[in-house]
Amino acid sequence: MNGADTAWIIVATALVLMMTLPGLALFYGGLVRARNVLSVFMHCYAIACLMSILWFVAGYSIAFGGGDSGYWGGLDKLLLSGVTAESLSGTLPEILFFAFQMTFAIITPALIVGAYVERIGFGFVLLFSGLWMLLCYAPVVHWVWGGGMLADGGIFGETGVRDFAGGIVVHETAGIAALVLAVFLGARKNATTPPHNPGMVMMGAALLWVGWFGFNGGSQLAADGGAAMALTVTHISAATASLTWALWEKVKFGKASLVGMVTGTIAGLASITPASGFVGPVEALIIGAIAGVLCQEAVNLIRNTLKIDDTLDVFAVHGVGGIFGTVMIAVFGAGAWAAQLGSLVIVGVYTLVVTVVLVFVVRIITPLRVDEETEVNGLDLIVHGERAYDVSS
Repeated sequence: MNGADTAWIIVATALVLMMTLPGLALFYGGLVRARNVLSVFMHCYAIACLMSILWFVAGYSIAFGGGDSGYWGGLDKLLLSGVTAESLSGTLPEILFFAFQMTFAIITPALIVGAYVERIGFGFVLLFSGLWMLLCYAPVVHWVWGGGMLADGGIFGETGVRDFAGGIVVHETAGIAALVLAVFLGARKNATTPPHNPGMVMMGAALLWVGWFGFNGGSQLAADGGAAMALTVTHISAATASLTWALWEKVKFGKASLVGMVTGTIAGLASITPASGFVGPVEALIIGAIAGVLCQEAVNLIRNTLKIDDTLDVFAVHGVGGIFGTVMIAVFGAGAWAAQLGSLVIVGVYTLVVTVVLVFVVRIITPLRVDEETEVNGLDLIVHGERAYDVSS
């Protein structure tokens, strides 16, 4: 065990949890109407709790178990069987590696929340998210990070896919699942209302930005120069994408908005995520500069051309950003084209199939969408019996 590595990953674990609670909750919550903000908080908080338990019960074993299969890790580490305070994973206590990866298992299904806010049933959210994490996310983790079929020595030969912190594992899977759910749900009754609290959106984005240092820097799994470089390129990409998104808004609409600028931040963060361990500052500048424009145009394509109500642009920002960053690894010569593109296709098709099947199965058990009266009056009061803002007090 290395004490410096252990100390850094303890900090990184806390930072990644902060990305969901409170970062993502505030970011998404500020973007919806006032009558639905508590439902968004509830979705993020409940998913964090449920994924923690499921990752402990079976998710970690499926992703990082000792099975020889290239498809999943097996069940030998159910309920952390055999994992003690003395067990090691590299230079880290294995229990710490478990906890660090648990925060990734929390935020990935939580990212999907942005696609279905303001109209989805709470029971559906919990059941779908739990099954999706176990049947989609955890196997993909094994394929890429657990020595499975897409890793070095897998189906792409000696040099497998390069995905440092989750462009494929986190952002592509969440983005595609979000798009599928948005299509099945259909549009909101009123899809043109502005964010109720842009200040809350900014605070959430800022927390996500800080937390992303743990997300990408922590993925080095060591306290060394590689972690420092990953942290630095993450910051440069985020800063650059924020500015290019705002500039592109100014060119197109005559005004640069706060919500737009901080959405650009997230686009830059998502795009650098897979490449953060393989590129330097100049490459990060290029990735961020392109991401701010590319993801904004993806938003326009999904919303206005395809008419899909992916409410908070999960696919356009996270999905497109993660895919773009994964491709840029090959562009900069840090990964093999066949492995990068092939893995994107394999994981994309798998995610699509699993998500569609789960939607059909879960909606038999619990309604996918709330009734019209609940949607009009807001999920906060009707579903959860609370209001975010009591103007009479």
